[in-house]
Amino acid sequence: MATPAAFWDGIAETYASKPVENPEAFERKIAITRALMTPESVVLDVGCGTGSLALRLAASGAHIHGLDISSEMNRIAKEKARAAGVQNVTFHCGPFDAAFDRFDAESLDGVCAYSILHLLEDHHAALAQMYRLLKPGGFFVSSTVCLGQKRYLYGPVLWVMRMFGKAPMVKLLTANALADDIGAAGFVDVAQPDVGAQSEVAFITARKPS
Repeated sequence: MATPAAFWDGIAETYASKPVENPEAFERKIAITRALMTPESVVLDVGCGTGSLALRLAASGAHIHGLDISSEMNRIAKEKARAAGVQNVTFHCGPFDAAFDRFDAESLDGVCAYSILHLLEDHHAALAQMYRLLKPGGFFVSSTVCLGQKRYLYGPVLWVMRMFGKAPMVKLLTANALADDIGAAGFVDVAQPDVGAQSEVAFITARKPS
């Protein structure tokens, strides 16, 4: 069974060429995230993949940092940034915990966790760490695949796909439980704006108390 980094390295080119499944919902998510930013914002995009979100946010903040475990995803993201002439985005390669070696506590204005929380072994610990990195009043935005309400359908399928190297480890979360977990981590104003995403995708915004 491939490591997480090897799995994502192996599909990086395919992932980069694949169109967004629901572009209208993605645009609404970006608009909501941008509205939380200021021209001075320093934002971390955790699990940035090939950099699509980070590059879209670049014009709305001072600096965007992208972090991903895949070196191939990281390479593609850097190539996209160079091709677009975007200079205020820095892509870092490493596991999720690497964020806490690179950034000080209360040093970020925002943290984005798009399509990552369901891929982490311990999303509770991750939420606590992201909370710690945010300045008071900083924002948190996540978009998470939540298959928990259909675990009897998806669980066996994902298990078989993972055995054959066709899927990563996926935690079967539910949207409401995830929102509760975000609140339990200390975040306030936890909301689930309707962006027209698929029912299996939970889009959640929150902030660290001022």
